Amino acid sequence: MKKYLIPGIIILLLSFGHAYGFEISGLQPLAPNGIFATFSTSSLPKGHMSFSADAEVSIEPNLTKFFLTGAYGITDSIQFSMNIPYVLGSTSPDGFEDIALGVQHRFFDEGKYGPSVAYIVTASLPSGVDAFTTEGRFGVGILLSKKIGPVNGHANLFFVMPGKGELDNEVAFSAGLDFAATHNFKILAELYSNTSYKTGKVESVEGRFGYRIKTTDYIYTTV
Repeated sequence: MKKYLIPGIIILLLSFGHAYGFEISGLQPLAPNGIFATFSTSSLPKGHMSFSADAEVSIEPNLTKFFLTGAYGITDSIQFSMNIPYVLGSTSPDGFEDIALGVQHRFFDEGKYGPSVAYIVTASLPSGVDAFTTEGRFGVGILLSKKIGPVNGHANLFFVMPGKGELDNEVAFSAGLDFAATHNFKILAELYSNTSYKTGKVESVEGRFGYRIKTTDYIYTTV
């Protein structure tokens, strides 16, 4: 029997650091696998699907992003994912970003001392409005995950090439952990940094904190 996981709304409560411009969302992880923008190497079992409706509030720039994300387990170690982002801004036009697609493959399982390892291949369709599009893009990433007691740690490194020839390539690094405070409650922390498409320099360094509640067997709420 197929199972459907429907994670709840995500609202990013706290971040620190600096940001120099609008950040393209790209592919996003689905709860409970991953933190905010950091992927875990875990994937859905074969034949299972997951859906998520999320929101992210940013202070600078002042905007709100909405995401509709889905994933499907092709095998127990290969997963297909899709993300459809929409932006509402006080000083920018409203509209869709490019639709992001990706395939993730875990090729090395976690051992007693070593982490599990996966790679992910991503692509974005040139479907966004002019203010929020790179006219498509292609990327690859490496994912690491390790469980130590009640803590799951994850680290990601991505390299992304935009479709617009005048834009620079993007390099993004993120690391996060979730701490199982109780059976149904996890504390989340994440560090995220990426380079800018426009300047090629570091665009943002952010610390993100929140928590995740397992509301039912198939519903997760992350704040």
